[in-house]
Amino acid sequence: MHNYQAAYKTLVEQLAARGIDVEGVKAKLKQQHIETPSWGYGNSGTRFKTFAWSGAARNVHEKISDAAYVHRLSGIAPSVALHIPWDKTDDWDALKQYAEEQGISIGAINPNVFQDDAYKFGSLCSPDGNVHEMALAHLAECCEIMGKTGSGILSLWFADGTNYAGQDSIRRRKRYLENGLAETYKLLPEGSRMLIEYKFFEPAFYHTDLPDWGTSYAMCLKLGSQAQVLVDTGHHAPGTNIAHIVAFLLDEGRLGGFHFNARKYADDDLIVGSVNPYEVFTIYTELVSAGELADNVAYMIDQSHNIEPKLEAMLLSVLNCQVAYAKALIVNYDELDAAQRAGDVLLAHRILSEAYETDVRPLLVQVREEMGCPSDPIAVLRTDDYSQRIAEKRGADSSGSGYEGA
Repeated sequence: MHNYQAAYKTLVEQLAARGIDVEGVKAKLKQQHIETPSWGYGNSGTRFKTFAWSGAARNVHEKISDAAYVHRLSGIAPSVALHIPWDKTDDWDALKQYAEEQGISIGAINPNVFQDDAYKFGSLCSPDGNVHEMALAHLAECCEIMGKTGSGILSLWFADGTNYAGQDSIRRRKRYLENGLAETYKLLPEGSRMLIEYKFFEPAFYHTDLPDWGTSYAMCLKLGSQAQVLVDTGHHAPGTNIAHIVAFLLDEGRLGGFHFNARKYADDDLIVGSVNPYEVFTIYTELVSAGELADNVAYMIDQSHNIEPKLEAMLLSVLNCQVAYAKALIVNYDELDAAQRAGDVLLAHRILSEAYETDVRPLLVQVREEMGCPSDPIAVLRTDDYSQRIAEKRGADSSGSGYEGA
């Protein structure tokens, strides 16, 4: 931003007048952690078409390099999630060391129990016991990888479900799922967590075995304190109040983390905040107002960049989370609480709206400069030669991540 220092000074004065501790806000912004996914750096798309991007990462080392580059530009993306088997390696110690040399760490481990032909009728919920064993063996392998990489999160999503009434017993499948999760839970490394994701439809269309947050929550309660719900912001029907779900799970101590993306209709995997920035803001206000209840929440990106340049799309996703968090941090929660208790509906709403409508860009420029990051990360990405160099080195291979936006 041109002349941002004057704008920053004016903003500080405005926030101080509203009772906001700007230095405290800056300190929290510097501690923000948004994990990026390895599969977002490879060629990914939809089940209809994947458009190759020149320079897309072709292997796990290139994905880690790209994730490290996004972290250097943003300052708030210090870990990368891996997907197994897409990111398998013969030497996990060496991969962990490589990530550390690049300035980041390995984050959540995401098993794949949906792509193999054997999973045609489900994985843990399949009517075939041999498929159960295959899925359980893969989940056990992923728990071992967690131990080797230092990962603290096993991130689970299942495509299991049915397409037709009567195709299978829903109650029997539920019990299969419970048993499989319980067996996997026993294998979690000490101090780690199992995050259970949900999706209300697709690829199954009659019923999905984990269709909503309530089902995931029920599974977690049966497993133990290391099991928590993972909220993918795209996995909801239009009109769903995700902030309400977040608030409930926070209060129950069962909100494990997020997969951030955006959707217009269903699970479109668009850049977070691109369709519904106010929704992202309200989610962050619930997190900020929850205080210590949100201390262990994991913030992760999960998107399918099909027509967008991979690096710029990922960086923009991270920065949009930063903007939403900054706006949530400048809400005067004491005034909001007083208005709520007094039943002053519109004052409470205006307090939130005032923070949302505030231009926080000068604040973020200041924070980035204090962190030693570019004041305009997108501009730097577009002007330096990193993208050109990787395009020349890697080419436009149509393979890459294996992700098809399911």
